[in-house]
Amino acid sequence: MMNGKKELVIVTGVSGAGKSTAVGFMEDIGYYCVDNMPPLLLDTFLELIESKSERSKIAIVMDIRSTENFDSLVEVLHQKERFNYDIKVLYLDIKTHIALKRYKLTRRKHPFSDRFNGDISHALAYERELLSSVRMLSDYIIDTSDMSGNQLRDRLTQLLLGTDREIMNIHVVSFGFKHGIPAEADFVIDVRCLPNPYWVENLRTKTGLDKDVSNYVFSFKESNELLEKLIDMLDFLNPLYIKEGKSQIVIAIGCTGGNHRSVAIAEELKNHFCSRWDNVSVNHRDISRR
Repeated sequence: MMNGKKELVIVTGVSGAGKSTAVGFMEDIGYYCVDNMPPLLLDTFLELIESKSERSKIAIVMDIRSTENFDSLVEVLHQKERFNYDIKVLYLDIKTHIALKRYKLTRRKHPFSDRFNGDISHALAYERELLSSVRMLSDYIIDTSDMSGNQLRDRLTQLLLGTDREIMNIHVVSFGFKHGIPAEADFVIDVRCLPNPYWVENLRTKTGLDKDVSNYVFSFKESNELLEKLIDMLDFLNPLYIKEGKSQIVIAIGCTGGNHRSVAIAEELKNHFCSRWDNVSVNHRDISRR
């Protein structure tokens, strides 16, 4: 917590993206959790609970179940300095085709399905439109499309349990362009310009975590120069983001399939940042895909 303030996390996002999983985990690690609070009540809630010193960590779920009007929440977020809480917004997103699969498996009903005669894809699009103003003000955006429940909990651990919130949370993710770009990325770096280990027969079935693949990638001058330039740029930017109050940066490194070049580069970036920052994590999103 910064400046002795108590902590409030507003959990919002698209239906089916994992808000229940996120809040269940936050409750396990000591957050006082409130589900489905109408945004209109947030101001009053904060005024009432500020005097309760035992409530130092609070998580509130706000989504379209309770309202279609988020103007009051946006207003509070624009004036959050007046509260004795360090207020952060955690926005969970999900790709539409993954959300459709989840609804089919669980047979749950989307809150707007009746409005669109059961067409969940249109309901999700309408929901995204309603949430767009809140998404723009979010501190953390996590796309859970390719995450298991455990992976989401690991990501939340990295975000919420840092010992010093003024230290940047750096998350490096490798991915394959043919599987889509991570929606939560602040930077997307395309390393398909580098020599591809896939075309070396004895490296094809291995990954960038294998030393011989990594050695191959960095046996080329351009790979080392690219890594040096990335490090130089990000080392320059991170302190500037911290001064502006940004507490998370997501760096996505992409190659064709997400198995070789992107993994090797992401690992080197992680190793560099771990020598300078406490809260660094890496996720090789597509490493198991072939």
